[in-house]
Amino acid sequence: MSPPRAARHGRGRHYNGRPPSSPANPARAVLAGLVIVAAVAFVLVQLVRPAPGVSATDAAPAPLLRGAPASPAWPAQGQAAIGVQGVGLLAEHGSQVAQPIASVTKLMTAYLVLQDHPLGPAVTGPAVTITATDVATYQADAAQGDSVVAVTAGEQLNERQLLEGLLIPSGDNIAALLAAWDAGSEQAFVGKMNATARRLGLLHTHYADASGVSTQTVSTAEDQLRLAMIDMTNSAFRSIVRLTQATLPVAGLVYNVNAELGTDGIIGVKTGYTPAAGGCFTFAATTTVDGKARTVVGAVLGQPGTAAQPAPLTAAFAASTTLLTSVEPAIVQQTVLPAATVLGHLDAPWAQPVPLVTTRPVSLTGLAGARVRTVVTIPGPVSAPVPAGHQVGYAVVRLGSQRVRVPLAAGRAVPGASLGWRLTNL
Repeated sequence: MSPPRAARHGRGRHYNGRPPSSPANPARAVLAGLVIVAAVAFVLVQLVRPAPGVSATDAAPAPLLRGAPASPAWPAQGQAAIGVQGVGLLAEHGSQVAQPIASVTKLMTAYLVLQDHPLGPAVTGPAVTITATDVATYQADAAQGDSVVAVTAGEQLNERQLLEGLLIPSGDNIAALLAAWDAGSEQAFVGKMNATARRLGLLHTHYADASGVSTQTVSTAEDQLRLAMIDMTNSAFRSIVRLTQATLPVAGLVYNVNAELGTDGIIGVKTGYTPAAGGCFTFAATTTVDGKARTVVGAVLGQPGTAAQPAPLTAAFAASTTLLTSVEPAIVQQTVLPAATVLGHLDAPWAQPVPLVTTRPVSLTGLAGARVRTVVTIPGPVSAPVPAGHQVGYAVVRLGSQRVRVPLAAGRAVPGASLGWRLTNL
């Protein structure tokens, strides 16, 4: 018996009256897969591809020290420099071209002797016996009209007494004696003087003798200011140059050529005069800055005699005290950059600029109205992310010879580039 017709139809090739599906297109499937792979590869590449570096924008200010601008009363001729002990040069005037410096040379002579033969408080140092050669030098210098200290053969002078003879009455013969005692000969000592000048950075200074009589011994006011500051850090030197007089075995009572001692707070340091050098004076004076005792140091070179002050050395004294009194009221100590001062920005293309700030305050001493210079340095490339407070560079703040280096840090975090930014910008 035959099965029902409906059952036979169910085993046929048609279902519910709909045609069968079309076979898949292999090329289209491959293309779709490639698109997916390419999209995934693009995302992966953009995720690992380096983002642009973070750039830094310099916005360093150049503030002025507060107060009425200083008006230093510089000498009309020659050259001069003024500074503060422990701070350095504040200002200079004139050509600062090397010129003869006369007995100011003895600043270096004393420096070398005290370096090679240090003297502590109340220490007199070794004794030196005066020889016939020393007496001959004294007589020759005296005959030329040089500044001398009388000596006799066999006389005993200790180191401190010799330095007193060098720095107080400014004995040229004592300079030659100390040079030979220290180095074996004045020529050898002069070699040490020039080597020391180079080491100390006195780039415009050259010595030809230990006393300054030679016109070939030359320097500048700025160099001698720096040397005077170095000398004044030595307690033995300070104790000698502030003496108004001293008593030596043969010479007896000798007086300090520095006639300004005790006036305007002056406590030293060295005078000089020759016809070629004119009147020269390096000075140190105590003053008060921001409620603290400070030492102002100055140098005045190349002063000629004037109608008011015919003697060149007296003219140098007058120029120095005028300069000192004009400058003292204008010396200030101030915080020129408080902590967190913005000195620039870190710039990433995907974020707002981030301030670059100082990590500590910067205080400087200078003349009111002086401009402070700031240079920002980012030593290497900066890559995001950068945490807040992370040090990324430094600033050098300059005023006169002062150089203060202060670290710079990110004021807030610099985020890394987001996925959205990478997909649309890289």
